Parts: sequence; C-alpha cells; structure tokens
Amino acid sequence: MPDGTESESRKLLKRLREVMASSDAGQTRLDKITHLIADSMGSEVCSIYLFRDADTLELCATEGLKAEAVHHTRMRLGEGLVGRVAKTGVVVNTADAPSERGFRYMPETGEERYSSFLGIPVQRLGESLGVLVVQSREARQFSADEVYALEVVAMVLAEMAELGAFVGEGAALSPPHQRTELIRGVSAQEGAAEGHAWLHEPRVVVTNPIADDPQRETERLHTAVEELRVGVDKMLQLSSTEDTEQLQVLETYRMFANSRGWMRRMEEDISRGLSAEAAVEKEQSLARKRMAQAQDAYLRERLSDLDDLSNRLLRILTGQGQNTGADLPADPILVARNIGPGDLLEYGRNLRGIVLEEGSVGSHAAIVARALAIPLVVRAKRITAEALNGDHIMVDGDQGLVHLRPDDTIVAAFRDKIAMRAEAQERYASIRDKPAVTQDGQTIALVMNAGLMADLPSLDSSGAEGVGLFRTELQFLIHNKMPKRSELVALYERVLDAADGKRVVFRTLDIGSDKVLPYMKPTDEPNPALGWRAIRVGLDKPGVMRMQLQALLRAAAGRPLSLMFPFVAQFEEYREARAEVDKMVERERKLGHVLPERIEVGAMLETPSLAFAPQKFFDEVGFLSIGGNDLKQFFFAADRENERVRRRYDTLNVSFLSLIERIVERCDRSGTPLSFCGEDAGRPVEALCLAAIGIRTLSMRPASIGPVKSLLHRVDLGELRKRIIDARHRGDQSVRPAVLEYLRSLP
Repeated sequence: MPDGTESESRKLLKRLREVMASSDAGQTRLDKITHLIADSMGSEVCSIYLFRDADTLELCATEGLKAEAVHHTRMRLGEGLVGRVAKTGVVVNTADAPSERGFRYMPETGEERYSSFLGIPVQRLGESLGVLVVQSREARQFSADEVYALEVVAMVLAEMAELGAFVGEGAALSPPHQRTELIRGVSAQEGAAEGHAWLHEPRVVVTNPIADDPQRETERLHTAVEELRVGVDKMLQLSSTEDTEQLQVLETYRMFANSRGWMRRMEEDISRGLSAEAAVEKEQSLARKRMAQAQDAYLRERLSDLDDLSNRLLRILTGQGQNTGADLPADPILVARNIGPGDLLEYGRNLRGIVLEEGSVGSHAAIVARALAIPLVVRAKRITAEALNGDHIMVDGDQGLVHLRPDDTIVAAFRDKIAMRAEAQERYASIRDKPAVTQDGQTIALVMNAGLMADLPSLDSSGAEGVGLFRTELQFLIHNKMPKRSELVALYERVLDAADGKRVVFRTLDIGSDKVLPYMKPTDEPNPALGWRAIRVGLDKPGVMRMQLQALLRAAAGRPLSLMFPFVAQFEEYREARAEVDKMVERERKLGHVLPERIEVGAMLETPSLAFAPQKFFDEVGFLSIGGNDLKQFFFAADRENERVRRRYDTLNVSFLSLIERIVERCDRSGTPLSFCGEDAGRPVEALCLAAIGIRTLSMRPASIGPVKSLLHRVDLGELRKRIIDARHRGDQSVRPAVLEYLRSLP
C-alpha cells in the first residue's frame, strides 16, 4: 500500500461512499468495490465472499480472478482459507498461501498465480456475513496498517449489507429484512399468535458509516460520551447505597465511560474515515469478540457491561431506541434478546406473543408469560437481527417456531390453526361450569396455577375449582428491592378476596436455581438446579421466611389458609419449616392479630428422595403436591433446560408412572390429600393417565382446564388403567402407544 496509510484509507472509504450513494444494482456495486479496493491496495486480486446460507459461502464479486467463477464458486464453512476466516472470525495474513493449514485450491478461479493472501472477516457485532480477500503475486505479508485499513473497509461492507446495498443478482444477495424467515426456537409457553413485531430494544442501524469531516465526528463523539457520563453519574446518585451489586455494575459503567483508551481508539477510527457511530460499533465488535473468547466469568461480565454501554452511546448518537415516537402496534409480538420480569409486566396483556433470542423454559420471563397466558418462544437465534419494528410475525408456541414476514400459504395455514383453537375454546366454554366426571363416575378436581393478581379472573373464566399453586416469588423478582411485609399482606389479601372462598394454596418463596432475586448476591454454583434454593434458602436464612409467613397469616384474617414449602427433600426439612409456622402463629397470637380459621401446611414433592421418606412424614404432612417438572428431571437425570435431553424422556414412561403410583399408595395409606402440579397436568393425554393411576387433583395453567376436562368426560378411567397395566406387563417402555390406541377407539 502507498505511504500515508491514513490518507489512503480515508480515500478508499470516500470512494466506497460514492458506491453506496449510487443507484447501481447490487452486483455492479460489488464489482466496483472489488476494483477500487484492489486498486487502492496495489494488489492484483480482491474478492468478496458472502454467506449463501448458514453453512455455505459464495464468491459474489472479484477483481482479478476468473469472472465466470462468480456465483459458481462455493465452499463450506471452515473449508479452505476463506472458510477458515469465516468460521473463526480471525484474520489470515500469509505470504505463502498454498503452505497454510487448510489451504484449498479452487481451479475454476485461476488463483494459482497468487502467493500472498489476506482474509478479513466481514462481520457486524459478532455476526459473520462473509469474507473480504486480497491476493497478490508478490510473496509478502500485508502490513499492520494495511490489515487495519481492510478491517475498517470490511466493517463498512457489513454495514452496507445490513442496509441492503448489495440487493441484486445472485442468491447470496437477497434483500435483508425482506425475506420470509422461519426461525426455530424452543417452546416455553404454548399457544399461537399473529401480529407485528415490536423490538424491546430496537437494533441500532448505522446509516452513515463513512464521514467526510473527522473533526465534526470527533466533536459529536465527545458530546455523546459526555451525555453518557452524565447519565451514568445520575444513575449512581439515584441508586440505593445498600444495593452493592447494582453499584458495582454502575461503577464499572463509569470506569468504561471515562476510559481514555476506549476514547482514543474511537478517535483513531474516526481519523481513518469512520463516522462516530461506526467508530463506536467497531470497538463494540472487538469487545464482543473478546467476550466470546473469554474463559473468565468476571471478564465476560465486564465486557458485557462495555457492550451495553456501547449500545447506550449508539442510541445517543443516532437518536434510535424506544423513545423514537413509534407507537406500539395494536397486535404487538414482543421481540427481544432477553427481558426481565418487571419490563415484561409493564407490557402486560397487551402482548399477543413473545420471542426471545436467549432465555429458557424456566426463566423469569417464561414464568410471567405463563402467568399471562402469552405464547412464548425462547432461543430463537438471530431474531433481533432479522426482525424490524412492524414486521408481520406469527408465533407457534406449541412447536417453538417463528414465521417472520410469512408468505400467503403460511399465513392461511396459520390462521386456520388459530381458528380451530378459537372453535375449541368455544366448545370448552360450554362445559366450564360442569364438574370433571369420567364415564365411570370418577370426579377429578381441576385447579389452576397462578402468580399474579392478573391471573385471578381466570378462576371464573376457566372453570377452575381453586388455585392449586400460587407462586409467591414473582413479587420478589419484579422489584429491585425486598418487598415490605405490609405490601405482601395487601397482595395476599387481594388474592384471597378475588378467590371468593375458593381454596388458594400459597407456595412459599421458591428462589435460587434460575430464579435469582435482583437484590440478592448470586451464588456461583456448578449446578444451581441441585444447589442452594427454595426451602434450603428459607431454612438457612429464616428472616425472609418468617416475614412471609407473618404476611400470609395476617392476610388470611380469620379465613382458611393453605401454604406449602417447595423442594422438600427430606422429612426433617418439613419438620423445621413446620416449626417456623407454629412459632409465627404463636407470635401473631401474642400480638393480638386475628388468626386463620384453620391452617393447612403442605409440601411439594419434587425430589425422588421424598417419595421414600418415612411413613410418619406422610402421616404428619397436611397435604402433598407433586411438582412434576422438577421430579421428572431429577428422576431421569435430564436437565429440563437442555434441549438435547429434556424431550428424550416421556412422562408416560412405565418407570416414572410407577414412582407416581408409589406416592399415591403412600398418601392413600395415610389419608394425605395429593395433587399433581406441572406442565404435564395440563396436557390432556398425560392428565388422563395421572388420573387413571390415582391422582384426583390436577393443577395447571387456566387455558388447559377446558381441554383436560373435555377429554376426562369421554373416558372410563378403569378401562384406561387396565390398558396401562397391560402395557407394563408387556414390558413396554412407555404406555403412550397403548393409551393413544384406546383414545382412538372412543366414539
């Protein structure tokens, strides 16, 4: 490259901007770009490879290689030096390409004459879009200045691709944000929804990656950084001094916002021809790359803080974000990388559906989505990059699928599915007030799960006979500080008032594992699902448990009170927790408060160990609720957050049903009321089998009560039990085939 790298890179970027501003077709633009890069670099070859699909790169333009190879030469991700750059995101700079590890000769391109090879990843914020390559006959390594200049150019190419500058000929050049996309994720809440995308944190699009006036861009950067610093200082002033975790994050923000190194690097990027926004994004991309490679958890967190700070700075510079004046559509489907329960509750029932790029089936967002009965798909890769505000979107929460900008065929089929659901709901409404009585006269109590006041109207609309599980942790999760006892009393009073005499079972605070309080110092545990959680936290730190028990006792105010402790693994844990209840009852009596009319104290059976507890436990416990989700994952040693194994094991597996039967028998022997709570209670086929082996109370989400009741009305549980026993005697692994055969025989 000629002397004066800085001026040459600026010249190259200016010429690139001219190409961006032209009205040429996409292929013509690419051809011009490869020509001017080769000319500016003093190299014989410049080529641009873009992804045709997730695993295939296609030669889309070249200066110096054979023209007929364009759109014909393709390679797999990781194949050859180009594929290696695309896969690793690491620059390859060599004077002797054929001797490099992984080199592959492509005879149709005519590249055998060129020794030197410089491959630069074309990527935007860690998302790989392709590879920019320059080659020359002279056997030499390209200088650090030349590599830097090409990295800047590659970033601008990525921005141009994001803006649709290369739309035109060639399959790899189809318009971004216009294609029909099918995105596969994981179902976290069933249901189907159609609407328009609303991004919780809209992706910042840099429309001006190249700038003419470096002095003006530097001033813009300084002004924006100063605004950012003031904002961080204000957050620090408003932050509670008791919230040490939040203070540490904000102090890190302030450290980065005042980092001279960060500012110097962005100023240097601007001096080479980038706009202020592009300079911020370039440094953000480097931080994301380091974050992906960091092994140390603390370093990853700090780099994540820098990533968030960069987003804030970009929004200041571009004016893009939530406060852009755009209105929430009438039928919003929320799209986000992730979202906390507090933010989700602010949207409330306005949402038709939710799609998250991250998240899990047990996350806070999933808990709230289930409480609000909103279809939710998590782990939908690249959804925040693919979706734009206002895009037509359809969410299939049953299959974990997202249809973005769907074509007419998909729209018609999806709307048929929604119509069939609506028709079924009308049918279920007709049996809402009827008891769930089977053909052989067995009555099954169907109750609902809840966790928010917004759930309680479903008691009447769903036909639920009560609340089998009220999750009390949501009130702790959605705030930035511990709720006061008086606030809990008021909430629990409203819950009991809304239930209007129907039984409500309050589950005491179930935190830990994936439910970490915002104001609670997280514990670094290798396996949190088996760690310090639920009753274990309550017994080790009894202050919160006692406060919650007092709130429940006061809220009952003379009415019956039912409460249960989560994740009890052994008899002694229940005894200790029950003793705390007795202490709080005695304390409330001495204080002169009105005590509940009667108190039922139960436990959730979520570990196999409790199924084998001494018989005295079953005699003493007030009632038991089988927590099917946790019991199943521990029984099969299959993490329910792990997609590779969570669907591998069937609830209707003979071994698992045998464990449930053992629990039923032990409860029958002691006269202990027993219910089953969890996702399987709301799945009609599973619910039938649970009823057939002796479960007489099922607790589920309100929307499942109609389908379960409808099927219960049609079956003979005695006959179904015979089919289950026969399948077991045959040595079947699962009774599901036998049960489905029986159901198909029904009139």
